[in-house]
Amino acid sequence: MRPTQKLARILATRVGEDVELAIATERGEILKVLATADQIDMLVDELDDILNSPAEPVAGGPPDAA
Repeated sequence: MRPTQKLARILATRVGEDVELAIATERGEILKVLATADQIDMLVDELDDILNSPAEPVAGGPPDAA
């Protein structure tokens, strides 16, 4: 698994019935993924939960991705 990189930006565009996410890192790398509308809804819910929860102290960096 590659080390965690810092996010530069995320771009989203519709591709047919799906949504393409282009995730750019500060190192200039870009990862493109296709997601369904349901997956985008789950992502938005997850981010909303994180943003509305109390911040936890960071000991050794960000948690591992699920």
